[in-house]
Amino acid sequence: MIGKPAALTAATGMDALTHAVEAYISKDANPVTDAAAMQAIRLIARNLRQAVALGSNLQARENMAYASLLAGMAFNNANLGYVHAMAHQLGGLYDMPHGVANAVLLPHVARYNLIANPEKFADIAELMGENITGLSTLDAAEKAIAAITRLSMDIGIPQHLRDLGVKEADFPYMAEMALKDGNAFSNPRKGNEQEIAAIFRQAF
Repeated sequence: MIGKPAALTAATGMDALTHAVEAYISKDANPVTDAAAMQAIRLIARNLRQAVALGSNLQARENMAYASLLAGMAFNNANLGYVHAMAHQLGGLYDMPHGVANAVLLPHVARYNLIANPEKFADIAELMGENITGLSTLDAAEKAIAAITRLSMDIGIPQHLRDLGVKEADFPYMAEMALKDGNAFSNPRKGNEQEIAAIFRQAF
């Protein structure tokens, strides 16, 4: 694990964060999965940058391993959502690294889902170290999206699908297939093909 390249550490770390976030906001979430997901988010926010910057940092590596385990426990019981449903299409059509696909999509899907459960997104912001004191629930929830984006940028993840060779012409097909993906059914907000295609465009 110490010798894992920085880019792979970044991608797999964002995959773990996506597991935790999607499990936490899932329609199938429960208090047990919430506890695991929350601790995973907290650990990732505090350790992923260090693990990417210095792979020999044993404490950061260990904490990321725990976070990945906790996120896995959470999503194996609460399921996932549209980020994974959409990322699977990118991986299938473009052979894109799964963690990178998740990382690019996560802020945009989070913005789409925010209205469905702003309280939990406010929790995510706080777990990621954002100061939400005195903010409205919606303003605090917006800080979660900013924190996710900042983390992704800090560890060198590409921010746009266009930079990864994705073609806009594929969005309608990928949107159709994403809604058939098993992960789509536990997303907190129900969308249609046009909305999913629009999220792909926002990430483009």
